[in-house]
Amino acid sequence: MAASFAGLDLLATAVVVLDDEFVVRYANPAAENLLTAGARSLIGQPFLGLFAERTELERSLEEARVIHWDYSARNVTYVRTGREPVPLSCTVTRIDAFGAALLAELRPIGERLRIEREARLESEQNAYRELIRNLAHEIKNPLGGLRGSAQLLEKELQRDDLREYTQVIIKEADRLQTLMDRMLTPHRAPQLEPLGVHEVLERVRSLVRAEFGIEIERDYDPSLPETRGDREQLIQAVLNIARNAAQVGSKTITFKTRVVRQITILKQRHKLALELQVIDDGPGVPEGIEDRIFNPLVSGREGGTGLGLSLAQTFVHYHHGVIEFESRPGRTTFRILLPLT
Repeated sequence: MAASFAGLDLLATAVVVLDDEFVVRYANPAAENLLTAGARSLIGQPFLGLFAERTELERSLEEARVIHWDYSARNVTYVRTGREPVPLSCTVTRIDAFGAALLAELRPIGERLRIEREARLESEQNAYRELIRNLAHEIKNPLGGLRGSAQLLEKELQRDDLREYTQVIIKEADRLQTLMDRMLTPHRAPQLEPLGVHEVLERVRSLVRAEFGIEIERDYDPSLPETRGDREQLIQAVLNIARNAAQVGSKTITFKTRVVRQITILKQRHKLALELQVIDDGPGVPEGIEDRIFNPLVSGREGGTGLGLSLAQTFVHYHHGVIEFESRPGRTTFRILLPLT
């Protein structure tokens, strides 16, 4: 049977094939790695015997076999002799091929939760962006009329002190116009070219140093391969994150890069990915906006437009990547994950 499922050996996801009696008949290398057991020791073992939740799992496997639906178990605990138990998610699919009945896909719970969170955030962000663009369109037209009326009124006024008020109206209208233009700027597709990520980070370091006088520490992985991306978009994405850190009063900012292997990003499995971290020692993300920090017009500081992180996330999504963050007072880490191609 192992030869019949040899194609599954290439999968990065842990996969186990079961017969009608729920006995393991095949396990791919990823399953051997996850379960810390060789295929020879797994084959012939009752699948239910690997887990703590046997009664509930058996009932669900029966339903998957008889009713032909996919079953997802959120809390299946893999029991290892002499080691800590491992919480997994288990998705079982009816296959009826080569003498097998079911195919079980196993994932660590932490990875599944991260994938679900990425999908939810992506959907929410798309809805927010569409709402903001529609709102900006509605604001632009009356804003132009307001500015034009202020200019006409200024020509009729004889007193300089009254003209100061019309100047305030004109300048504020211009400021709002600039903000609306930033919201409505067509987001072009990335212009891909070969680039080294460290070149991008060095450019951002020089810009932040010139603007804020802050030195950014480096913790680079020298083995990081060259990739393809849009240089300007990636510079802007990292710059927006670093600027936020500088503007909230961080004394130290660190750029850290690493290679990550076998990771799922936006529901796609990748053999290699770039992990880029921007770490600061500032006050952290304010309570109450953690779930909305990437939404347009949401800002954690006085006078902020709330567009920097939203644009950063947009540019990273254009590169099929994601941004995550962890924050507490004294240490905030923004983590960019990009597939390496």
